[in-house]
Amino acid sequence: MREKQIEKADLLEITYYTDPLCCWSWGFEPQWRRLLYEFRGRIKYRYCMGGLLPEWKNYHDAVNSVTRPIQMGPVWMHAKEISGMPIDQNIWMRDPPSSSYPCCIAVKCAALQSAEAEEKYLRLLREALMIDGVNISRQKPLLGVAKNLAGTFDDFDLDRFKDDLNNDNGLEAFRKDLQEAQYLHITRFPTLVIKNENKKGMLISGYRSYPLLINDIQQIANFKFAEKIGLEKYKEFWPALIKRELQEII
Repeated sequence: MREKQIEKADLLEITYYTDPLCCWSWGFEPQWRRLLYEFRGRIKYRYCMGGLLPEWKNYHDAVNSVTRPIQMGPVWMHAKEISGMPIDQNIWMRDPPSSSYPCCIAVKCAALQSAEAEEKYLRLLREALMIDGVNISRQKPLLGVAKNLAGTFDDFDLDRFKDDLNNDNGLEAFRKDLQEAQYLHITRFPTLVIKNENKKGMLISGYRSYPLLINDIQQIANFKFAEKIGLEKYKEFWPALIKRELQEII
């Protein structure tokens, strides 16, 4: 009985505020994936798209002094150096995305089918942008990623995705996410809003290492990270892993 009470008290609800165009959210993938694996069954989570870049007209990132696409390249290069994740910063010179709204809407189109579809689609979208340097502000790449997902995930309906992308269902879902993020004044990604069973909550904003992440979470839950994680089981849980993500558990 005591073990069950402790386990119940350590259940967490996490809302992850992010954006497919956010380099720091991509850099945070190794830590996020380890967290979900290590404490599986104890974490309930959902994604909220924050709308990082509405358009370049009148855009101003005061923290990083970014007002033009070419100025985003050094920000991505810095994220690459700090996180160790592969990032194609040259896209901001070669073919800069005009907005993150289209890809946020596409993620919510996948979410209308299931949380699993949303997570898988978001991951593929990040890979297309960060690793392959694909401009995901255009509809053709968004549909291409959806087609790839449909080829590997039977529970994803490509035709429904296309319909939701064009009939404003995805747009309406994204509007709700955007309103939520704006209501909470969340403008930095990644941001995690975490609540325990007693509704005690905390907000963790920005990139951080896994030990620091767990240290923060320990303020409201008895979470302690393992010193070793089995590589093969981890690969089974996350079939698509890159080198940096494997280094996170070694």
